[in-house]
Amino acid sequence: MSVSTAAADRTAHCDTDTSGSLPVLGRDVTVPLVTGGEVTYAALDYAASAPALQRVWDDVAAYAPYYGSVHRGAGYLSQLSTDLFENARRTVAEFLDCRADDEVVFTRSTTDSLNLLAAALPADCQVFVFETEHHASLLPWQDARVTYLNAPRTPGEAVATLEKALAGRDPYGPALVCVTGASNVTGELWPVRELAAAAHAHGARIVLDAAQLAPHHPVSVQELDVDWVAFSGHKLYAPFGSGVLAGRFDWLREADPYLAGGGASKKVSRRTDGGVDVEWHESAARHEAGSPNVIGAYSIASACKALTEAGFDTLVAREQQLVGRVRQGLAEVPEVRVLSLFGDDAPRVGVISFVVEGWNSSHFAAALSAEYGIGVRDGLFCAHPLVRTLLGSDPQSQGECGAPEAAPGEKSLNAIRVSFGVGTPDEHVERFVAAVKELVANGASWNYRTENGRCVPAA
Repeated sequence: MSVSTAAADRTAHCDTDTSGSLPVLGRDVTVPLVTGGEVTYAALDYAASAPALQRVWDDVAAYAPYYGSVHRGAGYLSQLSTDLFENARRTVAEFLDCRADDEVVFTRSTTDSLNLLAAALPADCQVFVFETEHHASLLPWQDARVTYLNAPRTPGEAVATLEKALAGRDPYGPALVCVTGASNVTGELWPVRELAAAAHAHGARIVLDAAQLAPHHPVSVQELDVDWVAFSGHKLYAPFGSGVLAGRFDWLREADPYLAGGGASKKVSRRTDGGVDVEWHESAARHEAGSPNVIGAYSIASACKALTEAGFDTLVAREQQLVGRVRQGLAEVPEVRVLSLFGDDAPRVGVISFVVEGWNSSHFAAALSAEYGIGVRDGLFCAHPLVRTLLGSDPQSQGECGAPEAAPGEKSLNAIRVSFGVGTPDEHVERFVAAVKELVANGASWNYRTENGRCVPAA
């Protein structure tokens, strides 16, 4: 029996649900309410970290007793773990529909992936990035010649803005465009294929931040014609702190290793002058120094398989039903304003941000949690320039949570975000919509105070 066959035989799988919903951990967790009693927790913060698929958890649990350090180990468990690790790389490449010569590098997260690419940029590379990006894709380029592009208000304007910026660049030097696939604030899909075409027409490359896209929508490197894709396991229903940078390897091959150490080095020898000479690997291992997160990589591969086998057509169809229910419910509350760049008709994933007139966003989110057992997020969502553009507000501190942050008609300082995915029950969405309506109509039934900058129920 081969190592790969043995590994497959020792991993448990959950049957996929053809309804468009997949079992996740935590679906039966109950939480206390300040008003008394307990309720099943409604996890509606998928955009930050999605719950682990039950299948992923079962696969990892089945493998865990056979864990061994990957590469170079002579023992059976080391060989088995190496096989799983490298098979995970191939599974991710298939999931992303990579080109034959693309490489998949395992990292810690999307942030880590994009910082790795930033460290591998050729000398004098120009970088173009919209101000609407998450900080993970907005900030890593500051050591390069970076141009920040203003927020577009339509997909067509995004393409035109990029084309205009690229037309004025140095036509002979290297250039990179960084763009999100789906906004972590509005959930809106970006015109990635068109932006890639514009980049390539002007001799630039493009990296896709798929952190919010990959969990909700199929991502094909070849169809989108992007040069790299980055995403995080913890948003793809796979915990354990692992991420992916997949795509062309020439820039990465020419760059110094992201981390210097074992695994990245192919050969090390002492020089007569007392120093050392190092020959670095020219494959993905070049940027994977140290003992890699085998369980993290394996969990990503398990999630990729689960989503593929469930079928994105089915998953997307159900998620769009949930999106429609949330948007319809919020539209029925005049005090609620949903944030959007591209307008109400723009296609989007299950990520929706909004503000409530007369409410402090932290206060509203705290009340949803404490009084209804609903977990959402409030703030600027690590996309400060975008949220402030959408709100029309300047950087400033938040007010006390017990009082409205702004009088009716005045500008809000931050927002509330609800996000969901393949593990979200219909009841969670219905409870959220009902809770928003009740809070706006009747106010909170509990008193709240500020503690360490956040709203919490008063004792």
